Amino acid sequence: MNAYAAASKQQPAAAARLSLTGIAIRYGFIALMLGLVLFFSIAADGFASPMSAVFILQSVAITGILALGVTATLVVGGFDLSIGSVATTAMMTAAYVMVVLDQNAIVAVLACLAIGAAVGAFNGWLIVYMRVPDLLATLGMMFLLIGLQRIPTEGRSIAVGMTLPDGSTAPGAFSEAFLAIGRHRFDLLLEDFLPISVVFLLVLAVLIWVFLEFTRFGRMMYAVGSNVRAARLAGAPVRAYKVWAYVISGVFASIGGILLAARLGRGDIASGNNLLLDAVAAALIGFAVLGAAKPNAFGTAVGALFVGILLQGLTMMNVPYYTQDFVKGAVLVVALVFTFALSGKGRQ
Repeated sequence: MNAYAAASKQQPAAAARLSLTGIAIRYGFIALMLGLVLFFSIAADGFASPMSAVFILQSVAITGILALGVTATLVVGGFDLSIGSVATTAMMTAAYVMVVLDQNAIVAVLACLAIGAAVGAFNGWLIVYMRVPDLLATLGMMFLLIGLQRIPTEGRSIAVGMTLPDGSTAPGAFSEAFLAIGRHRFDLLLEDFLPISVVFLLVLAVLIWVFLEFTRFGRMMYAVGSNVRAARLAGAPVRAYKVWAYVISGVFASIGGILLAARLGRGDIASGNNLLLDAVAAALIGFAVLGAAKPNAFGTAVGALFVGILLQGLTMMNVPYYTQDFVKGAVLVVALVFTFALSGKGRQ
C-alpha cells in the first residue's frame, strides 16, 4: 500500500518534468531568439533602430532563400554543399550576360535559372544514378563551379566598363529594372523599410512550405527521407523525388545569386564566401524551431532570421570577425541539443 502511494505521488512529478521538458523543446529556441534581441538592444547602441532592422532583413533574404533550397534536399535525406557556389555562379552569369554580352535582364535571369536547374539535376544524377555520396558529389560540384565561374574573365570580378581579357571594353551595363530586384525597398510603417529581396524570401518560403506540407509530392518527399525502403515498396518513384529535390535546391540558389548580383551591381568573385555556411546553419537551426526535429520551411526562415540577428548584433558590438563563426557554431550545437538530445528523437 505504501509502495502504491509513493508511486502515485511520483507520477504527477514525472508528468510535470515531462511537461517542462516539452515546453523547453518547443519554445526554448524562440525564447533564446527573443532573449538575444533583448540583449543586443541593451548592449549594442543602435541595434533596436529601424536602420538596423533593414540591414538584418536584407542580410537574411539571400541566406534564407539558399537555406530553403538546402531544406528541400534535407527532406529527402540528402544534403547540398554546392549551393554557395551555385549562387555565386548565377551572380557571375547575370553580370557576364548583361555587361559582357550586352543582353537584357530577362535573358540574364533565364540563363541563371537554367544553370541552377542544370546543376541541381546533375547533382541528383550523380547521387541517385551514379551512387556517389551526396556530400562528395556536391563538394566536387562546389569546387568545379568555383573554378568555372572564374575562367571567362581570368579570375577578375565583372563590372561596368571593365577591360576584358582581349583588351576591349565591356559594352553592356546592368539595367535599372534588374538592379531594382536587389535594391528596391517598400514603405512599411517607415519609409524604405522593407527590401524587395525580403518579399522574395517570404513568397518563396510560403510556396515551399505549402509544397512540402500540403501537396502529395511534398509529403512523398518526406516519406522518402524518413524511410526510403518503405517509400519504394509503396510504389513511390524514389529516384525522381531525390533528383527533383536537388533541382529545387539549384534553382533556389540561382535566385539567391540573381538577387546578390542585383544588390551589388557587379559580379564580385569573393562576395559569396559565407553563403554556404550561413545557409546550412539556418536550415539546421530550423530543426529546433517549435520542436519540429525535421527539416521544414518555417523553421528554416526563422533560422535565417536568427542568424541575421546574431551576426548584426555581434558586428554592432565590434566582436572580431574571426570569432563570429565560433559563436554561430556554438549556437547551432545548442539548437541541435534542444532538438535531439532533450527530445530523444535522435536515439536509435
